[in-house]
Amino acid sequence: MATSTHSAPATARHQIGDFAVGPQYVIDVRDQPPDMFEDHSTKNWSKLTWRDVGRPYRVEKWASEKKDYERTHGEPLPILDGWKKFNANFHKYFNTNVPEAAKSARAELTQAIAKFDMHGASEAVEEMFHLLIWNRIHRAEDAIWDPRGKRALFEGLNVKKPRILFLGAADGYEAMALAAMYPGGHTVLVDYDDFCKTERFGKFPEAYPFLGVDPATGHKRVWYREEMNIDFEVEDIRNLKYGREFDIVVSIGLVEHFPDEHKALAYEFHRRFVKPGGYVIVTTPRDQTRTRAWYYVMSDLLNYGYRELMDVNQLGLYSHENGFDVLRAGVIKAHNGLILKVRDSR
Repeated sequence: MATSTHSAPATARHQIGDFAVGPQYVIDVRDQPPDMFEDHSTKNWSKLTWRDVGRPYRVEKWASEKKDYERTHGEPLPILDGWKKFNANFHKYFNTNVPEAAKSARAELTQAIAKFDMHGASEAVEEMFHLLIWNRIHRAEDAIWDPRGKRALFEGLNVKKPRILFLGAADGYEAMALAAMYPGGHTVLVDYDDFCKTERFGKFPEAYPFLGVDPATGHKRVWYREEMNIDFEVEDIRNLKYGREFDIVVSIGLVEHFPDEHKALAYEFHRRFVKPGGYVIVTTPRDQTRTRAWYYVMSDLLNYGYRELMDVNQLGLYSHENGFDVLRAGVIKAHNGLILKVRDSR
């Protein structure tokens, strides 16, 4: 485990209410309701059946690298290798200055057409299409991070200075959002791809603002990652040595990568580390037309392993069947989200 320390101050400071679309990502510190939050908390999950809700949609348009590997080796692409490719490609687009990249792609298309270079023109058009989709989801809609939607999902937890464990942490965004809302505790990010520690989290913009609370006054304030007590552990979840010691265990887009025969294991990972009475937070990408389109268009960059899209009812039913009570269920821009507690077996 390595402690992440950020001694240098953030290069920009923000006020509550700030909103700006930058070349790479959106700053949104508006203290107002989210663009979208549908509350499904009152649903009686024990009455739902799979006949009622149907099965999740499986994304099966694969990256060419995955297909080439499996054709050559006669076996599935190793899961860790697939995640490494996903993380590298995702981070590449995250670091892209979208307006500049789009301008460059248009120039390349013009040059290719002038030279009757159909291969170059095709590549330029493909890149323009990828940038168009990325821009729409991440910059125009801010649907990947969705700070106001996630704050609406995460609010109201009865914790003080919580220990937070993020399974499959990637850039650690949601744990930082929680650490701002419930400050003063300790966060552990876990991912078995070292690239997430060094690049996705390690180079997360220090000037990005998280809206949270000041524990000294109870008033809202802006937090930055340099002010948070965060460790990043590069490890397979199965090998973690922790016990049931965390107030909050969170995963964002994890359980949908486990087919039904392994769903119980996915939920056991969360149960294994949460304190009695603690909270488990689970989200998955929503099954909607634009999400299917996102993974279809971006498949060559993102689809290296098993992946489902589901709705909030399917996620809630999986959670209920695997021994959790649903305290809150919500639908936000791109995700279904649940706040869970381990069901009392008495």
